[in-house]
Amino acid sequence: MPPLVTLTTDFGARDPYVAAMKGVMFKICPGIQIVDLSHDIAPQDVLQGALFLAGAAAYFPEGTIHCAVVDPGVGTDRLALAASAGGQVFVCPDNGLLTLFLRNHALTEARAITNPAFMLDTISPTFHGRDVFAPAAASLARGTPLEAAGERVDDVQRLEIPEAATEGSGDVSGAVIHIDRFGNCITNIHRTLVGEPAGTTVCIGHHRLPGIHQTYGDVAPGAPLALFGSSEYLEIAVNQRDAAAELGIAAGDKIRLTTGR
Repeated sequence: MPPLVTLTTDFGARDPYVAAMKGVMFKICPGIQIVDLSHDIAPQDVLQGALFLAGAAAYFPEGTIHCAVVDPGVGTDRLALAASAGGQVFVCPDNGLLTLFLRNHALTEARAITNPAFMLDTISPTFHGRDVFAPAAASLARGTPLEAAGERVDDVQRLEIPEAATEGSGDVSGAVIHIDRFGNCITNIHRTLVGEPAGTTVCIGHHRLPGIHQTYGDVAPGAPLALFGSSEYLEIAVNQRDAAAELGIAAGDKIRLTTGR
């Protein structure tokens, strides 16, 4: 049985784009197993796509092929990639989509997709999802080796995502990098940067949140809190409410953790 192929795009479900990609893959690899992960990535939002892949891809069986298309540079000279890392295989534009996954999983191999056998005969300059990425993913699912995709790429493009920093005082500074659909404000502060969370105060805007909690239910409904989410990054939340709306927080806002004061 062919390996799983997942699809992650910003195409939505209203238009024929995802369906066309699936049709191409079924033609090339009959019996292919296709799993839709999300087609609700915000249009052209490569960072949101990178966050999504980092939070989902590692939980799939080894050898799963992840076809991810969030591609504001479609038709330009950006590369099309076939890459492996962390036991997973990715087919995607070389625009930073793998940035966060590669923070925790070393890149094993990357190839530029240049082999015509990995593409349709006619390639639209505006729809590489159908004409390049879908056939490449199906070719890999059919058993074609990764190295057949094209020339080796020594490294891949990385997004310039601000890094959280630890200061001499022990304070940690960072920023909100994503608002999820619940309104939780996810920061770039990983659990490993924070020592003993007891006595920590989380400062964002004019809000001061005492301590770092374990779960949303640690506070009353409508109360704000800080906690480490399932991705192990610090979140600002409001129990059963939209924290971004309730607290006036937006992506890019600065955050600071202070200790013992």
